[in-house]
This record gives sequence, C-alpha cells and structure tokens, in this order.
Amino acid sequence: MYVFQTKRLIVTQLSHKDIPALTEILSDPEVMRYSVRGVCDEEATRKFIGWCQDCYASHGMGPWALTEKRSGKLVGFCGIGPELVGEVEEINLGYRLARRYWNQGLATEAVKGVLQYAFDQKQCESVVVIIEPDHAASVRVTEKAGFACYTMQEFHNRTVRLYRMTNEDWHLQVRNELAVVRNQRPNPGRAQG
Repeated sequence: MYVFQTKRLIVTQLSHKDIPALTEILSDPEVMRYSVRGVCDEEATRKFIGWCQDCYASHGMGPWALTEKRSGKLVGFCGIGPELVGEVEEINLGYRLARRYWNQGLATEAVKGVLQYAFDQKQCESVVVIIEPDHAASVRVTEKAGFACYTMQEFHNRTVRLYRMTNEDWHLQVRNELAVVRNQRPNPGRAQG
C-alpha cells in the first residue's frame, strides 16, 4: 500500500512479496553491522515484515519499503514505529539501505520524508533515532536531516546516542528552510538560462 513519495523514492508498506529483495539487503553483514538483531536470513526477514504489518495495523505506521523510482528496485526500508527505550515508549525512526545505494543521499531523503509524514500526517509529538556512537554514516544522515541534540542511553546492553526531534523543532526547521529559499535571489549580473 502506497504511503508517500520523495523526489527519488516511492514509500509503501512492506509485504511478503518483498521478502527475497529485503532478505538480500538484511543478510549483508556490512548493512547489519550496527543492528541489535544482526544479519537476517529469509525466516528472520519474514518475521520482521510480519512485525511491520502488525505496526501498520495497530499504529498506522512502521518501517516502510523504499523503492527507487528510476529502477523500480527495493533499495531498503525506512520508517517509524514504537520502541521501548528504558521504560518509555518512543516513536523510533530506523532505516537500512542496500550497500550499492549508500552515499547517494537516499537515506537522508528517506529520513526527511518520514519525518514530514510523522509530524504532518501522524501528528507525532517527537521522534527519536537510536545510533551507536561509532556509526559515523548514520550520525551524518541524522544530523543532515535536522537532528541536533542527543543524550547517551543504554539500549539492548549497548551505549547509544538517542537523538530527538520534536514536532515544534521540525516545523521551525521547515520554516527556516523555506525562508532561505525565498531569500535566494538570482545574481543580476549573470545571464539566466
């Protein structure tokens, strides 16, 4: 089922037809290096998709399939879902992309799309991202998406960074980005074309 789209991605609910492609992604040790669950075989991927479908039914959200518009291929997942952090249920944003799609800006694009959906459609009060401190690529994606502050937390017996963005933070960021775009004026000395 269609959820939304970004410039380069179509975001849909994961379904059992995605098992082969998602298994290929989630069975890559490098993709799953920082996952608390580790690599996933076909059965683990099937269970993960079943959990995602339960999230859609009970919360109206969950990790969603990311399909590249240009190729029509599943490139990974990104989404929000409930996560118990300490003794508090948080709305956690998570993602995984196939290695061949790294360093193309797709993760940041997906995260920003999910944040817009979370705050504008689902009216979430806040969204968190849980990252191991040495996962430099995810730290960059998270910070490029607008997360600025974090606290150190224990999560599944690991010390992690817990980034948080509130609905108010998101809308302030959007207003600031729009203001920058509005204030950009073409240089009158350059030919436009």
